[in-house]
This record gives sequence, structure tokens and C-alpha cells, in this order.
Amino acid sequence: MATDTTPEIHTQVTSEEIAHVFDEAPPPADLSGYGVEDWITLAAFWVMVGCVILQFFTRYVLNNSFAWTEEIAIYALVVVVFLGASLCVRASRHIQVDFLYRYMSPRMGRIMATGVDVVRVGFFGYGTWLMYKYASLIPDEMMTTVDFPKSVIFNAVVLAFALMTLRSLHVAWQNWRRGYSVLEKPEAFDGSEA
Repeated sequence: MATDTTPEIHTQVTSEEIAHVFDEAPPPADLSGYGVEDWITLAAFWVMVGCVILQFFTRYVLNNSFAWTEEIAIYALVVVVFLGASLCVRASRHIQVDFLYRYMSPRMGRIMATGVDVVRVGFFGYGTWLMYKYASLIPDEMMTTVDFPKSVIFNAVVLAFALMTLRSLHVAWQNWRRGYSVLEKPEAFDGSEA
């Protein structure tokens, strides 16, 4: 086992040099990597944050909390979770175990990864169908503290599952065309979306 005995060299940097680092123009913002669900998720997140801040302010500062803020924050969290899951499907960022793929032959790894793609598409498709059935059971149910139908929230979850199904189909197609997935070659996806 070889050890590197080269000492680290620390170069002195003046405050003037540090200040000039900020003279460089920042790179232009690239928003092309974001999908429509990302923006809706961001909006739902800020609705949730606003409700939580309002709840905190009215409860601890005014000592008279608005009851509706908690319910709206909870439903906004539901939207954030499921639409955020769609983002994770698109970017292949869900929890996955690629340890076994290191010890499989490339052919067996390809077969297993294709099986994972098929199961993922099936799971999200079935989840879409189940959520659709559930949302259709409660079309007229209203929220407890606000006169607003719960079906809007449940239909957002149906939409999120449908997006996850479509995104997983797209990821499976990309994996098939590329010849490997993030499970087989995680190093090929470091720092980029899959």
C-alpha cells in the first residue's frame, strides 16, 4: 500500500484577490433541464411555506391561529411529494441498489435493469389507476376548514402518478436506446440527469 508523503501546499491569497473573484460574470441561467412538474412543485412548495409561516405568526405572535393554514399546508405537502416524485423518476434519482450489478455479467445486468424498468412502469401505471379510482369515489368531498373540494388535491396526485408513468416509460426507452441504465453504470450519470 503506497502512501503519498507529498506535503500540501497552501498558497496565500490576499483579500484583494478574493474580492476580484466576484468580478467575473456569473454563467447564464439554464432552465432547460426543468419540466413542467418542477415549476408546479415549486409553486406548491411556496404555498406550503407561506401557510406554515402564517400559522407560526398567527399562533405565536397574535395568539390566535388560523385553522385553515395547517390543512392547506398539509395538502400542499401532498402535492409537493407526489409531483416531486415525478421529478425523481425523470432524473432517475429514486433510491436504488446497484451493488449486485457490480458482480453480474453485463448481459445479466442488462436483463435485470430492463426488468426493473418494466416493473417501474407497471408500478406507476397501477398506482395511476388506483389513484384515479380513489379520486372518483370522493368527487364532492370538501376540505374541513376551507370550502374547497378535496378532489383537486387527489386529481393532482392522479396527474403526478400519470407523469411518473410517462417519465418512467421515457427513462426505460432512453435506457434501451443507450444500452445501459444508471443501475449498470452509475458513473456515467454523475453530475447529470439521466
